[in-house]
Amino acid sequence: MDPTEHTRTPAGHPRGGLTGPDLAAQLVQVARCVKGVVQGKSLTDLLGAVPADLRPGVQALSFHVLRRWGRAQALVRRLAPRKPDALTDALLTSAVALMPDETGDGGGVDAPRYSAHTVVNQAVEAAKKSPDTRRQAGFINACLRRLRRDAQDLAAGLDEDPQVRWNHPVWWVQRLRHDHPAHWQAILQANDRPGPMTLRVNRRRQSRGAYLERLRDVGMEATPVGEDGLVLQQPQPVHRLPGFEQGACSVQDAAAQLAAPLLLAGMSPRRPDGGRWRVLDACAAPGGKTAHLLEMADLDLLALDMDPVRCERIGENLRRLGLSADLCAVDASDTAAWWDGRPFDAILLDAPCSASGIVRRHPDVRWLRRDADIGQLAGIQRQLLDALWPLLAPGGRLLYATCSVFRQEGEAQAAAFLSRHSDACRQPSAGHLLPGLTGGTADMADNVPGGYDGFFYARFDKQIG
Repeated sequence: MDPTEHTRTPAGHPRGGLTGPDLAAQLVQVARCVKGVVQGKSLTDLLGAVPADLRPGVQALSFHVLRRWGRAQALVRRLAPRKPDALTDALLTSAVALMPDETGDGGGVDAPRYSAHTVVNQAVEAAKKSPDTRRQAGFINACLRRLRRDAQDLAAGLDEDPQVRWNHPVWWVQRLRHDHPAHWQAILQANDRPGPMTLRVNRRRQSRGAYLERLRDVGMEATPVGEDGLVLQQPQPVHRLPGFEQGACSVQDAAAQLAAPLLLAGMSPRRPDGGRWRVLDACAAPGGKTAHLLEMADLDLLALDMDPVRCERIGENLRRLGLSADLCAVDASDTAAWWDGRPFDAILLDAPCSASGIVRRHPDVRWLRRDADIGQLAGIQRQLLDALWPLLAPGGRLLYATCSVFRQEGEAQAAAFLSRHSDACRQPSAGHLLPGLTGGTADMADNVPGGYDGFFYARFDKQIG
């Protein structure tokens, strides 16, 4: 799974989304969104129900709030020892998270440009706008005014709690410390900074250099990354990108853009018999890696996804780019239901995972996941690896990928796979990539603007005979 591949306006850049409707109207929606996240719902789904004219600002504000949720919640507990109802709690905590430099953490790199007075005033107005919180407007006003008056005293000692210090669940912090003892703090800090907007140029339409000139012609600066990528200096709505609707480019992080080159590395344009290579993209939605494979080579490609709606989205993305593949809505591990018996020359398994590597783009993930989820997801990953390996032709290769920084879903999974399959030979690949850093065994430049998303890659070749 790779939720970073999309064709919508990029998220996570609050300063770009805080103009237009008044803050109170946006805060009404922000409170509903963060309440939903606390109750276990995806922010992406919740934002879909927000009125279109409010959505950009609500998304930006929600991202900022969720990046500071741990600290803001701790402050609210001191302001209001008796927890209010869920919606009031969400509104109050959101307002606390938006208070500039009132909580002792400096506001963060993406802090919105609102004064404390404005936040207090607009939070109270937001409470009055909703019948569910109207009676709590005075309570919210009193709490926020106390925060302004006694901020330092209220914040005293809070950093002793790792969830407050790092704005991640304690189990998440502990797992990162164990998995990446030299980088865990940098990963947590990177998670609270918006990721850059990176494009993948469709090489079948034009060269990267030619598209870079098209961007410059409309006043957009970008820096090349990888084989086909361009990191924009400033994020842009996709409708402003030259030729986007005509398939000139896609939005895809630099880490996700490594999949296709790693899978196809060293393969000739055609099979020895002159035919196209037979390739499986086993968990393909939303189709960014599928498209990149087809942009790079003429392939006989089968793309699978369990969800018919997500499978249709793959088709939509491919049509925009002028590409085609065979699509099937099916569980990839249930091979008896879809495999025709013909072996594949190459398999991409971008497996379901915790999404712990893309928290800077999806800050709700840290609050939605539970520690027990990691083991359960690792079991699904193992099942998929073992089900798909027999479908690979001798001499073929399988690329295992997750957008996770946890070793149980990465290096530990790869090592366990090798121990179970004596005919598998691991080849050089990226290993663990960490947000804001490079890592693993890959020989990769460490100056990617904004850094990579967190990912893991391991390539296995099947021995012949």
